[in-house]
Amino acid sequence: MTVAQVAKYLQISEMSTYKLVQEGRIPAFKIGRHWRVKKSDLADLIEKLKNGERI
Repeated sequence: MTVAQVAKYLQISEMSTYKLVQEGRIPAFKIGRHWRVKKSDLADLIEKLKNGERI
């Protein structure tokens, strides 16, 4: 997923999403100059948040 897709899915701004990705709080990887997030990693993150863990 692109950063824009993640931002829309989480209903947060793209800038906030970029910040979380660059800080490593959302697991992501770069392809060229573009960040990508695996859906499974995002699902794991959401489960952690649901269990009360902080990112």
